[in-house]
Amino acid sequence: MIAGSRVLVTGGAGFLGREVCGRLEEAGASDLVIPRRAQHDLTEQQVVRDLLSSTRPDIVVHLAAEVGGIGANMANPGRYFYANAAMGINLIEESRRVGVTKFVQVGTVCAYPKFTPVPFKEEDLWLGYPEETNAPYGVAKKSLLVMLQSYREQYDFNGIYLLPVNLYGPYDNFDLETSHVIPALIRKFITARDSSSPTVTLWGTGSPSREFLYVSDAASGIVTATERYDGPDPVNLGNGREVPIRLLAETISNLVGFEGEIVWDTSKPDGQPRRALDVSRAKELFGWEATVDFEDGLRRTIEWWESTGSKG
Repeated sequence: MIAGSRVLVTGGAGFLGREVCGRLEEAGASDLVIPRRAQHDLTEQQVVRDLLSSTRPDIVVHLAAEVGGIGANMANPGRYFYANAAMGINLIEESRRVGVTKFVQVGTVCAYPKFTPVPFKEEDLWLGYPEETNAPYGVAKKSLLVMLQSYREQYDFNGIYLLPVNLYGPYDNFDLETSHVIPALIRKFITARDSSSPTVTLWGTGSPSREFLYVSDAASGIVTATERYDGPDPVNLGNGREVPIRLLAETISNLVGFEGEIVWDTSKPDGQPRRALDVSRAKELFGWEATVDFEDGLRRTIEWWESTGSKG
């Protein structure tokens, strides 16, 4: 499906997008269209209509999103709901109108209910409401699953929906105000190490758990699904390993050489209690599984930040 196709990749210049675009080129895509936010506000329907009409892609891979860590999510619930819902709705509808052959929607693990049984199975998506601090983002993304399934039923529109767990790796967002947990911890511990700070203060209790997927593995999963999967059901992308936040912090602290004390600010929220995926469906339906070892991925990410990222 990819070989010889024109593929439009929203968010294609970003953290995950650059990896996805590289793999699409390797798979033989004839042309990549990468709309940039400065020229194309995807929350505006007419902008999306003009973009799709002028480029006429065969495949659309929708990666673009507006989201951050717990603090950013709490500060921007309205914006994050609107932006993520509007971008997806506009892109799906306009892709249908111009006859896009396949639409790949990258969703979020934040769509799962707050108290989903671990490991999260795709059929558990509707068991309850998402964790409060990221619910607007999660619900907006989950609504696009309903839209794609509805469009498949009414219009025979081939849209697939993927649920990657928390991503990490080189070129991630390391801004302390908006970053996710791994880049935030890496930056905090390196800054504390370099300034000989005796402590690093982190949010919450450290007791929640998360699962993390290295960015190149995520890109591999997305492109493999684009090539091989055409079903209506959502599919998890992860590595199947659950990591307590306290252990994550201690691991990063050791890897960067921070010798001080970790202090937990229990007045701050923890977020979702546990997060780990059942990843069997991806292997069963399109033969994909993650390959990058977690500690190795952390080392690569730390090395990139110290050698390149921190220097701008």
